[in-house]
Amino acid sequence: MAYVIGGDCIKCGSCAEGCPVSAISEGDETYIIDADTCISCGACAAGCPVSAISEE
Repeated sequence: MAYVIGGDCIKCGSCAEGCPVSAISEGDETYIIDADTCISCGACAAGCPVSAISEE
C-alpha cells in the first residue's frame, strides 16, 4: 500500500530526499508520491518533520 502526503505538508523536501526509489516529486501545494513507484518502505513518513505522510 502506497503512502500519501496530506495537506499539512510544508514542502521542505525531507521526504523526497529520504525516498530510496525517487517516488516523490514537488507538486503545486505539497509533495506528491507516485503510488506506482512507491515501495511502502516508510522512509518518507519517518523523515517528515510535520507528520504529513500516512499510508493510503
